[in-house]
Amino acid sequence: MEELVTSHLPIVGYQVNEMLVRLPGHVLRDDLVSAGMAALAAAAAGYDPSTGVPFARYATLRIRGALLDELRGMDWAPRGARSRARAMEGVEERLTTELGRRPSRDELAAAMGCAPEDVDAVRGDVQRAVVSLDAFDGALSDVLPQRGIGPEEHVLQGEQVRYLRAAVEALPERLRVVVAGLYLEDRSVADMAAELGVTESRISQLRTEALGLMRDGMNASLEPTMVAPVERPGGVVDRRRQAYFAAVAAHASVAPSASAAVAADAVVTAVVTTTAAAPVPAPRRTGWSATG
Repeated sequence: MEELVTSHLPIVGYQVNEMLVRLPGHVLRDDLVSAGMAALAAAAAGYDPSTGVPFARYATLRIRGALLDELRGMDWAPRGARSRARAMEGVEERLTTELGRRPSRDELAAAMGCAPEDVDAVRGDVQRAVVSLDAFDGALSDVLPQRGIGPEEHVLQGEQVRYLRAAVEALPERLRVVVAGLYLEDRSVADMAAELGVTESRISQLRTEALGLMRDGMNASLEPTMVAPVERPGGVVDRRRQAYFAAVAAHASVAPSASAAVAADAVVTAVVTTTAAAPVPAPRRTGWSATG
């Protein structure tokens, strides 16, 4: 547990920094860091590796949620104060339109039917309320979960994931061992090289080969125009690739195993990173490219 916390401390700093740039200046960094550290420790204590979810991803979600909870706790202003503030903003906007300028304190008070001191009190409440999730100009919406994708995108993404899982299952054994070792078991290149009796550079070559083969295996069914060409069509390499493409299509037609489902989730980032180095034509439908 201690090692998990220590090795993932940068996540707290990153999440706090990302959130602070969107918040008022009087939000204290130390308060957010404390909340983030507590969330990281709780994540380490409750983490279950058997789920197959990388700890960094799991901890990030826990930390972000804890930071938002901390911000909610800082918002002391009652609903009545926030309602009065919104009402005053509406009157102020109307007067600005009518007068062609911002209204004075007395003009605003007259339009609201209250004393000028009441206007001051409402403004003071707004300034002292550190964060209001209801009226903070939408800034916090950028760090909250985004709205779900539409039905069409959901179907297309599901198809991509299904073929990605199939691509993992259909890999030749040696390549599948490398992918599993590096992305599922979190083993180092040196460990894999020692186990397979090859050099570390060879492991890196096998990893690149596996990810490139997976990319083309998916696109062979999803978008054939995005499949990388071979030097000798009909040759030994091409025949092996075609056999793999057929295996991917066959695996995609049946439900994947649990291990393949976990593997697919773990190598998505790796596939994207690998393809980013070699741009391909934009997909017309659901082909897999550097942009997903």
